[in-house]
Amino acid sequence: MGGNTEVVVIGGGYAGVMAANRLTRREDVTVTVINPRRSFVPRLRLHQLVGGSHPARVRYEEVLAERVRLTVDSVARIDAHARVVTLESGATVGYDHLIYAVGSTVAAPAVPGVAEHAHHVAELESAERLRSAVAALPAGVPVTVVGAGPTGIETAAELAEGGHPVTLVCGGVLGPYLHPRARRSAARRFAALGVTVLDGPGTKVTEVTAEAVRLADGRTVTGGLAVWTAGFGVPDLAARSGLATDGTGRLLTDETLTSVDDERIVAAGDCAAPSDLPFRMSAYVAGCLGAHAADTVLARIEGRRPEPVDMAFNAMCLSFGRRTAIFQIAHKDDRAMGIYVGGRAGAQLKELACTLSVKHLATEARKPGAHSWPKDGGHRSQRLRERAGRPADTPATHTA
Repeated sequence: MGGNTEVVVIGGGYAGVMAANRLTRREDVTVTVINPRRSFVPRLRLHQLVGGSHPARVRYEEVLAERVRLTVDSVARIDAHARVVTLESGATVGYDHLIYAVGSTVAAPAVPGVAEHAHHVAELESAERLRSAVAALPAGVPVTVVGAGPTGIETAAELAEGGHPVTLVCGGVLGPYLHPRARRSAARRFAALGVTVLDGPGTKVTEVTAEAVRLADGRTVTGGLAVWTAGFGVPDLAARSGLATDGTGRLLTDETLTSVDDERIVAAGDCAAPSDLPFRMSAYVAGCLGAHAADTVLARIEGRRPEPVDMAFNAMCLSFGRRTAIFQIAHKDDRAMGIYVGGRAGAQLKELACTLSVKHLATEARKPGAHSWPKDGGHRSQRLRERAGRPADTPATHTA
C-alpha cells in the first residue's frame, strides 16, 4: 500500500487512547480518534466525582500523542465493506484499519422502575447528574446503592464518608471477586462507615419506585435516592453495523483481537470478546488490550502474523472512601488469593493504581511502544483448550 495508512480508533477511553498512541510508532500511519467528549474520562474516578473529591476529567493534551487527530463526534454506523464510518453529525471517515474501543456503559435494566427512578455511575454525564442529586439531598435523607461489585462498593463508601446514610443492596454476596478474608474486611469497613449491607440471594431487586427499592425476599428499602450499579453493558454499534457480537454485544474476535468478520477491524477494551471468552472489564485490561490491538494492526501493516493476546492479572483495587482500600492480590488467571493489603496502605496502592492508569497513557504518547504488562503463563490458552474439549497439551489456535 502506498502512502499513509489511515487507522481510525472509535472511542477515547483507556483502550482507545493507548491504541492510538502506540500506533504512532510508524511515521506512515495516520491515526484518528473519534470520541463524543473533548476530555478524557478516567472512569476509575467517577465515584470520586460523585463524592466531590475528583473532577474525573483529564485534558486530551495530557494523554494523547500530538500526531493523533481527535474528532469530537459519535459513530452512528460502521460500513466494513466500504471501510467507512458514518458519524452522528452526518460526516463520513474512511479507514484502512479500524480499532473498535467503544468501552462499556450501564446495562439495559430489566428490573421495573430502574430507568425511571435510579441514577447510575457508568458514564461522566450520569455521574455528574448523580453528584448534583446528592448535593440537593436534605440532611439525613438516605441513599440506596444497588450492586456490590467495584462500582457499587466504591460509590456507597464515598457517599457514606461524605455523611450520607447509605444502604448497599448486594443482590448476592458482597464483593463477589474478593477472597473471603478480604470480604470480611470489606464488611468491617462498611460497618465503621455506618453503611447497612444487605446481602444474600433474597436481596435481588425486583422493583425500584420513586420512594423505595423492593427485594425478592419481600423487604422494602425506603430512601430518597437510588443508585443502580448492578451490571454493565456495551454500546450496540457493532451489532447495528452487522458485525458478529456475543450475547452482551461485545465484538467477537479471535485471540489476536481481530474481528471474526473482517481482519481490518480489531477490538480493544470492555467491548471485545476474544474467542467469546472476554476478560474482566477494568481499566488495566483496557490499557493492555488497547496496546495489543495496536500491535495487531501494526503487524498487519508490516505483513507480519499478529500474536495472540497474553495477559496476566495481579490485583483488584477497591476504595472505601479516601482513607481506606482493599488491594486484593490475584493469581495470574484472575482468581483472588487469600492475600490483600488493607487500611491506609491499601488506599495508597489504590491511588497509585488510579494515577498510573493515566500516566501509562501519557508515557505511551511520548514513547510509543513503551507499555508492557505481565504474561499469564498459559492459563488462558489452557481455558480455551478445556472449553474446546481438547487435551491440555494441545496448542491453542488463533487466526492470522
